[in-house]
Amino acid sequence: MSRVGNRVLTIPAGVTVSVENNIVTVKGSKGELSTEINNNLAVEINDTELKVTRKSDLYKKDHGTANANIRNMIIGVTDGFEKKLEAVGVGYRFQLKGNKLSVSAGYSHSIEMDIPEGIKLEIPSNTELTVKGINKQLVGEFAANVRDIRRPEPYKGKGIRYVGEHIRRKEGKKASK
Repeated sequence: MSRVGNRVLTIPAGVTVSVENNIVTVKGSKGELSTEINNNLAVEINDTELKVTRKSDLYKKDHGTANANIRNMIIGVTDGFEKKLEAVGVGYRFQLKGNKLSVSAGYSHSIEMDIPEGIKLEIPSNTELTVKGINKQLVGEFAANVRDIRRPEPYKGKGIRYVGEHIRRKEGKKASK
């Protein structure tokens, strides 16, 4: 029994969900998202409730995934998603240059990344970056790509990390006696 797949989703006011040819479309105040679901799954919409059902037990994995994806789309078009990053280190900083993000992370050159469509960036200070958008997968992927420029290292803790992320620290070399 899929507990995630059997979860009944509530559709908030101002959000419309439609299903056509196995494509689920969710429209809300922040935008519109759509995803394709497996042919062997059915989406039932009753007023303000949505339920995903499967035709046989062979599709349990797709059942839970489809339910979670639809839930993320509903949350995305109402509230949106955000990931916060911080750069720790001397000279580490973020800068916006038009439609590009410039990251100085201790290399001899700054790294420029194109900002994908559907992503909004905010830079409260030059060492903090907030990635916002309605698509959870796109927000998480872009934030992970920025973090991969310079991952936090365990000795001094320098690098690009998520806000609140705990980095396991190591002691380093000791002088011999």
